[in-house]
Amino acid sequence: MRPSISVWARARAPSAAEAAARRRPLKRSRAGLPAGAEPRVYPRIARRCLLVFGAGALLLVPSRPVRAQVIGEAVELERTGRHDRAAVVYLAVLRGEPTNLAALLGLERVLPPLGRLRELLPLVRRALARDSTNRAFRALEVRTLATLNEPDSAEDAARRWIALAPGDEGPYREWALALADARRFDEARAVLVAGQRALGGSRAGALAVELADLAARRGDWEDAARQWGRAATAAPDQLPNAAAQLADVAPGQRDRVTRALVEDPSPVAQRLGAELLLAWGDPARAWAVFEPAVTAAGSPQAAFALRRFADLAGARGTPEGRRVRALALARLADVVPQPVAARARADAARALLDAGDFAAARPVLERLAVDSTAPADAQALANTALVEALIRQDDLDAATARLAAVGDRVPADDRAALGRALVRARIRRGELARADSALAGDSSVDAAALRGWVALYRGDLKAGADEFRAAGPYAGERRDAVERTAMLALMQQVRRDRFPELGDALLTLARGDSIGAVQALRLTAGQLTAEGQRGGAAELLLLAGRIAARPGAGPEEQRTAATLFAEVVRIGGGGGEGTGAAAPAAELEWARLLLRQLQALDAVRHLEHLILSYPESAVVPEARRELERAKGAVPKS
Repeated sequence: MRPSISVWARARAPSAAEAAARRRPLKRSRAGLPAGAEPRVYPRIARRCLLVFGAGALLLVPSRPVRAQVIGEAVELERTGRHDRAAVVYLAVLRGEPTNLAALLGLERVLPPLGRLRELLPLVRRALARDSTNRAFRALEVRTLATLNEPDSAEDAARRWIALAPGDEGPYREWALALADARRFDEARAVLVAGQRALGGSRAGALAVELADLAARRGDWEDAARQWGRAATAAPDQLPNAAAQLADVAPGQRDRVTRALVEDPSPVAQRLGAELLLAWGDPARAWAVFEPAVTAAGSPQAAFALRRFADLAGARGTPEGRRVRALALARLADVVPQPVAARARADAARALLDAGDFAAARPVLERLAVDSTAPADAQALANTALVEALIRQDDLDAATARLAAVGDRVPADDRAALGRALVRARIRRGELARADSALAGDSSVDAAALRGWVALYRGDLKAGADEFRAAGPYAGERRDAVERTAMLALMQQVRRDRFPELGDALLTLARGDSIGAVQALRLTAGQLTAEGQRGGAAELLLLAGRIAARPGAGPEEQRTAATLFAEVVRIGGGGGEGTGAAAPAAELEWARLLLRQLQALDAVRHLEHLILSYPESAVVPEARRELERAKGAVPKS
């Protein structure tokens, strides 16, 4: 009988020529290559030889680094779908090293697509004969037998493993997972429960994660929640993972899930229930569950839990979520030392402000602002937030006094920003003189923008336009720049240096009186019409119509808006200087109003008229988009 390649490779000693070749580099001519061949050809030759000679090629170079490189080559073959070639390489490695785990796992991946998984079993048992305590080999045996649909043999393999390592979770886990993959869920659960009983005394929470995953696969989310509660109780760092796994529970099962956790005696399980309530949009109930649960925890654990809960509540982005964030931060301040406590209280007050609870935020901020033990940055934050709270409560005199008293405890830029916020609040209250006085000496572009509004509300259109131009496009936020640009365009159409009635109308709008602003703008438009300024009148009526048609306006205001838009279109249709831009804009707004009123056919008519009558208008692209939307809303006959 002819010896195998592997036997030949072991028995045959290298010839003298071969030994010399190993000592000297192979030349291109001896390799049968042209003299100009690239050196990078040699790796390709090596790979091709490996595939051709299989085990013999490997055994000629049996060093560990080379075997690792060969495994890498096999993985690449596997990745490109050449499973048969990868199997050849993995088998070759195992001939030289029967306990090579990477090669065994590689065969576990590539043999099933080839229909040859049964070839793996003797190789696994040979590895176990060499190393019977290896957990990876034991797990591989159980998985292979289960995949080969030999459940009795898989059970025997698992029980041999249990007998060998009675305190190990691995046998139960692998056995159960193999059963679950075969959709034998009840048997898998029985195995895991038996494992818990066997390990329970020494391993709290053993196999709870596996039981939770299995319950989820079965659709039993209540049991999954109980098991996740056990797992998190045994290992609190599992809590974020548990919350993420349970967050997608269907709404119909959420009550049972939260009840299973809230009624659990473990505070960690209760915290998990609170986090789920928070994720499902019930911050108030979440805090009611969370607060007593976290009180039972030790200070380091409680601090971490409170910080996490506060961050989760703030991420909800709702007023109630922000309020719960504030409660968690205030509680955090009670369990951490300074300076962290002071900063937590400042953050809590800021969250109360964001939630709109100014009354609750104010005493917290006042106490922190005078706390000499608080760090400087926490005091600055408290003073800044306190001034903001006073402004939001419309207590402007107290805000002014507080801002004057903080001195250097608040950075100069923050003081300037607070001062401008005070000016805006004065303007909204109609206290134009005090606002103007507060801006004295401020040469910033933001101050120029505010002086422009003060001048405009006083009716000094020329001074207002000059200040807006001085402010440029960079003062304030982008929305502020857009509003100033719109006002400049309006003042150019009005063509007056002073117009007190228009200033009063715009101030009425700034103070939040939309109905009064619409009436005042109609009166000012009438004055311009009497003077023959049809362009200015059309712009004022367009502004009044937009105010009346704002989202949420009542039926009477919407009727007023339609009347105003119709009047602007009529003025523009009659021609005249400066009326061309207002008319198509009014018709576009009119169509949008009709779409909100579900009058799609009328909206289509107006949009088509706009596009045909004003083809050069800047609003035509928007009108075309609205026309497509309107046509999609027309019922099919």
